[in-house]
Amino acid sequence: MADKSKGKLSVIAGKLSALFGSQDMTVGSPSANLVKFSVPLLIGNLAQQLYSTVDSIVVGNYVGDSALAAIGASGPILNLLLVLFMGISVGASIMTSQYYGARETEKLSETVGTTITATLISSVFIMVVGPLVAPWMINLLDTPLTVRAMASDYLVILFVGIIGSAYYNIISGVLRGLGDSIMPLLFLLVACGLNIGLDIWFVAGLQMGVAGAAWATILSQAISGALCLLKLCTMRDLFTVRLRHLWPKKALLGQLVRLGLPSGLTQAIFSLAMLIVQGLTNSFGEAVLAANTVVMRVDGFAMMPNFTFGTAMSTFAGQNIGANRVDRVEKGTKDGLKLGVIVSVVLVALILLFGRHLVHAFTSTPEVIELGQRMLFTLSIGYVAMAVTQILSGVMRGAGDTMTPMWISIITTVVIRMPIAYGMEWLTRPANGEMGSGAPDCLFVSLMISWVLGAVITAVAYRMGRWKKRSIVNREEEPASQTQPE
Repeated sequence: MADKSKGKLSVIAGKLSALFGSQDMTVGSPSANLVKFSVPLLIGNLAQQLYSTVDSIVVGNYVGDSALAAIGASGPILNLLLVLFMGISVGASIMTSQYYGARETEKLSETVGTTITATLISSVFIMVVGPLVAPWMINLLDTPLTVRAMASDYLVILFVGIIGSAYYNIISGVLRGLGDSIMPLLFLLVACGLNIGLDIWFVAGLQMGVAGAAWATILSQAISGALCLLKLCTMRDLFTVRLRHLWPKKALLGQLVRLGLPSGLTQAIFSLAMLIVQGLTNSFGEAVLAANTVVMRVDGFAMMPNFTFGTAMSTFAGQNIGANRVDRVEKGTKDGLKLGVIVSVVLVALILLFGRHLVHAFTSTPEVIELGQRMLFTLSIGYVAMAVTQILSGVMRGAGDTMTPMWISIITTVVIRMPIAYGMEWLTRPANGEMGSGAPDCLFVSLMISWVLGAVITAVAYRMGRWKKRSIVNREEEPASQTQPE
């Protein structure tokens, strides 16, 4: 009996390990790897998007359109000041996936330790700098007077409690680099449920306004961040983080910066461009600003599959580049493109059918609903193009080529979108009209065009193949045979 019980426990333990443990993407079917990894990642991304969406729905219905506009006006500023986290997350994910694929345990331990310390330092920096510059930036963008105070309060609270969000987003990226997309999902679902409950209690029950939504968000994110950090420190079968690993090594820190800096700069430039476009958005008035906030929340959900497949391809490429399997990367890329485009086409169809109902969930103001629906229809075709961009960019980043996606993002955002947006607004102004008197459609037509052209440029860059030579793993041996067993 004892032997049978031990046998059953062993089987159960094996199944739990397969479900909740790290996933080795250097073996097996690439498409099966991607689906298994992407499903929990997609659910997690959708749940994470609920943080900001629930804030907007609760605030829009219980406080009003001015509060909804305040949350929207704060978005680009928040993104600009979080570029440090973006850089650390991307660099750490690339390093962990490649060292995991190469089975370099000590390097993996040092990378994890360096990431934990770098996250703490950058969090403290943002907690100090963010509240100081947020009110100034709100005023600089000529945000409508009716929403300035609320937007400032919302941002200050989020920055003060940013450490939870930092550890969740960065450490969950490390876990995904190791092939584990299940545990970050479970932790996030717990935090998301808590966020919804606190949102309703703070905003609807205690009448705390946008400040209540911000407090609900940072308290929930603190839970998910702590759980991710705890999980990481218990993965002793893959690596062991000791005190000496927490002191960053110069070479590893330099590598983290080299890999992550282009993505951080991309996010910084993108956020600066968004701030400039936000100034144009603000000039159209409160109704357009509220509609823009709603559309960006729906857009967040529509983009989730694209970001999900992009992240999955980054992990897949990183592990296989680390294992010297470029052939698997190329096959997996084809499978990923098929999955991404199919899902995007389905989502576009849903947006075209139910766009008005989606906008109505946030507000009952007819003008805002009409504007929001029109904006969503304009963006819809761009989601398919973004599927191509995110998947191919994910491959290049995972392989260690973070510069190429950076330049493509700069071109599409600064060189293409911004001139089109301001040019269209100027062309549609009445005679002697001031900025903001033109057609607000320029905001989203310009974005859609930049997405489509970005997909074309990214496809060309992928075909050029520079990413194949960017591995961070040092090898003395010749490239592996292309006939390695799957």
